[in-house]
Amino acid sequence: MVIVSKLISIGIIAVSMFAGFISYYITSDLSKEQRKKHMEEMISQLINFIIFIWLGKVILNFSIFIKDPLAILAYPSNSQSFYLAVLFSGLLLVYKSKRQQLYVLEFIESFLHVFLVASFTYEFIQLVWNDNTYAFGYLVLLTVLLVLFFLTRGRIAVITIIIMILTGWTAGVLLLTFIQPFVTVFGYIMAPWFVGLFFISSILLIIFKHRKRDRNGRN
Repeated sequence: MVIVSKLISIGIIAVSMFAGFISYYITSDLSKEQRKKHMEEMISQLINFIIFIWLGKVILNFSIFIKDPLAILAYPSNSQSFYLAVLFSGLLLVYKSKRQQLYVLEFIESFLHVFLVASFTYEFIQLVWNDNTYAFGYLVLLTVLLVLFFLTRGRIAVITIIIMILTGWTAGVLLLTFIQPFVTVFGYIMAPWFVGLFFISSILLIIFKHRKRDRNGRN
């Protein structure tokens, strides 16, 4: 029964991500070649993220891993594993950006599209199918952010859209943590300290890359 429940949970995440990618491919204003390139990069980063979650499980349960490595396969990943995966993914993005293998701002904009649609789909399924009432507040937040994203896309600067969505998401999640017991993103509980740290780190990276690109452009 536990295995079936876990498989269903994974299936819901897979369906949600698929919806996000389909939405991006159909509605993106980029050329077909650019859309394909960004989707390949996002899928690559998603695979890396899954690997990083497993790596996080090993790091956080190293003593168990030494005694019984196979036990890690059955050990469920928790929010701490998710946090570490976000950290490792961020470091990888910074590295690829420094190597000029990735244009951060364009990637983040594409990622936000997929993330918002996938998250909306996931929370909608949780609310309607699993009757998870705690999903309602986050679903409302995602609806507002999605409307804002599609209304402003192509009309204002990319960096402005990114900062606006990140600020709205951070403020919304932090507000929800005060009015309900917990807030989850794809089933992982979001701690206020992590949300705040993620926001500050993301904004600093975005501003740094934007200023660096402006200097290079002027040069």
